[in-house]
Amino acid sequence: MRLRDGLQLTAGALLGRPLRSLLTLLGVAIGIAAVALLTAIGEGLRFYMLDTFSQFGTRIVAIHPGRTQTGGIGGLLASARPLTVADAEALRGLGHIEAVVPIIQGSGAICFGLRSRSSDILGAGHQLAEAWRFRLALGQFLPPARDGRSPPQAVLGHKLRVELFGAANPLGELVRIGGTRFRVVGVMAEKGQMLGFDLDDVAYVPVDWAESLFNREGLMEINVTYRPATTSAALSRQIRQTLIERHGAEDFSLTTQDEMLASLDRILAILSAAVAGLGGISLLVGAVGILTIMTTTVSERTAEIGLLCALGARPRQVLGLFLAEAVLLSLAGGLLGLLLLAVLLGALHLAVPDLPLRPQPLFLLLALLLSALVGILAGLAPARHAAHLHPVDALRSE
Repeated sequence: MRLRDGLQLTAGALLGRPLRSLLTLLGVAIGIAAVALLTAIGEGLRFYMLDTFSQFGTRIVAIHPGRTQTGGIGGLLASARPLTVADAEALRGLGHIEAVVPIIQGSGAICFGLRSRSSDILGAGHQLAEAWRFRLALGQFLPPARDGRSPPQAVLGHKLRVELFGAANPLGELVRIGGTRFRVVGVMAEKGQMLGFDLDDVAYVPVDWAESLFNREGLMEINVTYRPATTSAALSRQIRQTLIERHGAEDFSLTTQDEMLASLDRILAILSAAVAGLGGISLLVGAVGILTIMTTTVSERTAEIGLLCALGARPRQVLGLFLAEAVLLSLAGGLLGLLLLAVLLGALHLAVPDLPLRPQPLFLLLALLLSALVGILAGLAPARHAAHLHPVDALRSE
């Protein structure tokens, strides 16, 4: 049997029953579109989360009071001594340090005239904007302490400035935070939200003033950024040694940004694979459809198979004919699935423009290869059955 004759027989078998072929390849198309779409959403979410955390820089070591006794989020914390501003100042003397930012977080009412807004209040060191890569829209960030005490000055987030001052220039104005008056020296550029925390609805005050506002004896954390000349592991050893000498024990925890990003990437990659697996259920339904249609085709065309064998067609050629039908059905379903994916991506972009979508060309190619594999696996058993039919028995079935 010539190749052209085989292709004509295969095409004729598929086009001879157009409705049945269309319904079969629709099952594969929906499966391929579901896998590719859910993978695009998973990858988009993964890159969005990594980009969100990376916007503060990747050369960061975070120090928290309390030593983690057990692994995981539910680790028990026990701190013999809190982290202090003096600890932060001691870390500035280490080599390869770019910035040291002591942090205290709280909330309270921020008032200007008759206007008041309940917002987050972040007590921070003067290097926060530099360390976290924050830009200023107006003025400057908090100045360094003078003679051991910071001046009572504040920097407002974009939304907080709009709520309290509208379009007016707030620089030089006095706002009341927790009963204390602070002079506004700067306004942060619009930053947006991160994991539900509105970075634009924040008032930044000096960390020593925040200790008084919130009646705290220690810091919530210390962020240390370092130069590319060293590594997070090397700097962590220096930080650990310095703080152990000051505290007498390792009663603190260190978390590096690259470790956190690596862990987050692994978690999100597993989530993406799980989401894609859910879409694979639809593809499995399409495979069952191909198996069903090919099994039915073999039973309907038994006499035709017997005639082909009687005319000299070898079992391998009969196997190839039916496998070709299954593969063509699945590949056509794969191409239709990619077309359906393009439509869905366009509709989602219009309906939910903020939804992170990241279709991967490699995944699209793998989707086509997967559709071909589905056709081979689903059509293999019926094709083998057709190839092993005895010509005489097949002809008698007419």
